[in-house]
Amino acid sequence: MSELIRLEHISKAFDDHEVLKDITISIRENEFITLLGPSGCGKTTTLRILAGFEQPDSGRVIFDGKDITDLPANQRNLNTVFQSYALFPHMTVGENVAFGLRIKGLPEGQIRSKVKDGLHMVNLDGYEGRKIDQLSGGQQQRVAMARAFVNEPKVLLLDEPLGALDLKLRQEMQYELVRLKRELGITFVYVTHDQEEALTMSDQVIVMNNGRIQQMGSPEEIYNEPENAFVADFIGDSNILSGTMIRDKLVRINGVEFPCIDGSENGFMPDQDVDVVIRPEDIEIRPYGEGILNGTITSRIFIGVHYEMLAESETGSHFEWLLQNYDSYDVGTKIGMYVRPENIQIMHKPKSQEEEAIELDI
Repeated sequence: MSELIRLEHISKAFDDHEVLKDITISIRENEFITLLGPSGCGKTTTLRILAGFEQPDSGRVIFDGKDITDLPANQRNLNTVFQSYALFPHMTVGENVAFGLRIKGLPEGQIRSKVKDGLHMVNLDGYEGRKIDQLSGGQQQRVAMARAFVNEPKVLLLDEPLGALDLKLRQEMQYELVRLKRELGITFVYVTHDQEEALTMSDQVIVMNNGRIQQMGSPEEIYNEPENAFVADFIGDSNILSGTMIRDKLVRINGVEFPCIDGSENGFMPDQDVDVVIRPEDIEIRPYGEGILNGTITSRIFIGVHYEMLAESETGSHFEWLLQNYDSYDVGTKIGMYVRPENIQIMHKPKSQEEEAIELDI
């Protein structure tokens, strides 16, 4: 796939607060890209700059090989769906979907055909005459999507569009968005703070914090190979600990030595302080005395698919490990814990506070 969008060295400040710090992002045609991060990280500002609703203080926005940095929003081949949907309550469903087409001056016959096709895409056939206040939240979200689709944008920008929906509707719409992206061949740029949404729908995820890009990659890469402790902590549950590289392929964590697969070829030197990430589902529960370290179960909850437990280690410094397992272990049970070397993620510690938000030049 060829590059469709490029944000080059974008910076933006509001008053004295710098919300974007020299970020560069490349988006390929027909990709589903998600900007993921906590509130205030800069993801919505990035989307608004791409849409033309905000101007960057520096940098360029390149779209399909052309510089559109100064192009007004209404002249960009982009459509935006907001969390609030921004539907007109005094109009019917059909009139809402047709609004942009009438602004363009299309013939009424063509408008009716496009509205019908658009509502069919989002499974709202026959809803043309309904009032907006007669629709559920999920149906209103679909109307907003149809209104965007009928304008045939090359790129659809979505700013937390599922945030107002309940859990079941949100999960249903995640699958709908993936289906529509596949059928329509439109590039999606999606903003969310919800890691599940990002991992479920995206081809590529861009993790942001403090106005910088922390990491960009596939959902699998982001989850399995986090670049730093922030990404590891934000994406999924993790045990994040300080450690020391003893030598190649051996790390000491809380006084216990763990075989790993990293070493000097990954830039780690003997006696170097490092951050270590171990996912709770990667900790194997074994009989007491048959793991790398021993522990005692101190807490257990059932969360629908598996059990989530805490186990206080008995060897090395006392530390409560987060475990996830399909089998249940009673509080007070003594266990052994084992982690395969390939499931131990070693990361460089940030050298400074500023370096905690290292930007990757993508």
